[in-house]
Parts: sequence; structure tokens; C-alpha cells
Amino acid sequence: MSNVIESIERAQLRKVPRFKAGDTVRVHFQVIEGQRRRVQVFEGIVIKRQGSGARETFTVRKQSFGVGVERTFPLHSPKIEKIDVAAIGDVNRAKLYYLRGRVGKKARVREQRYTGARPETALEDAPVATEEPLEDAPDEVEAPEAAAEEETVATTD
Repeated sequence: MSNVIESIERAQLRKVPRFKAGDTVRVHFQVIEGQRRRVQVFEGIVIKRQGSGARETFTVRKQSFGVGVERTFPLHSPKIEKIDVAAIGDVNRAKLYYLRGRVGKKARVREQRYTGARPETALEDAPVATEEPLEDAPDEVEAPEAAAEEETVATTD
């Protein structure tokens, strides 16, 4: 492609969140009905992403009243107001066409567990505990039950 076409396509790209096949997304899409414009939300699992640049599209599948509904959206379309990633799916494929043959609980995608920071980075950022005792700390710590008993005994007298 020529540099002119590439520069025009690059200008049309929008900022979109990172998501992949298997993620559950909420797409806020503008629908024009007569003279009215309204935003319709389509929530489902991303089945595939294809293409690149301004022509990139993604397909979202959801179950609506027991019927599977798929919709393909252009990723950088001005009609898409926003894309929310609701859950990150744990899948090993780029195209999830096998979900088309499944219904109900079998059509679910396992959600990726989020544990926070990775263990090696968590260890680097964690403060190092010192072995020196604190000077202001009392030598003996009284049990909370014993302290509560003393208070009740004192009020009873």
C-alpha cells in the first residue's frame, strides 16, 4: 500500500481497550431509528477478531431467549461509542467457532483468575521486615477476652 493510504487509515484509528477472543465485552453501539439516535448495548463473548488497521472487525455472540445471536462490529467505527471488557476469558484459541454448537452452561467460557501482581514482582515491591523489636511496643500483650472480663468485673462492683 502507498504511504498516503496508510496515513489516512492511521488517522481513522481510535483508542480501544485490549481484548481478545473469549473475553466478555459490552459494546455500546449507536442505532438510528428514523430521526432518533439511541445507544444499544450488546453484551456477549468475543468469538473472533479479524483484519487489521481500520478494517479490523470483531464478532460478539450472546444467547438471547435461548437463541444464539452473533453480531460483527467494525472495531474503529464511529458508531461504537465505547467497548467495556466485563470479564477476561481463559481460552486457547483465536477463533471460538465451537461455541456455536453449544447451548446453556456448555457455552460458557472459563473466566481467567486475577491474582493481582505476579509473584516475582510482588516480592520485589514488598517491604522487607526487620528483625528488630519496636521500642514502643509493650513486652506482654494482654488477651482481649481477659481485658473484657476486667471491664465487666469493674462495672459490676
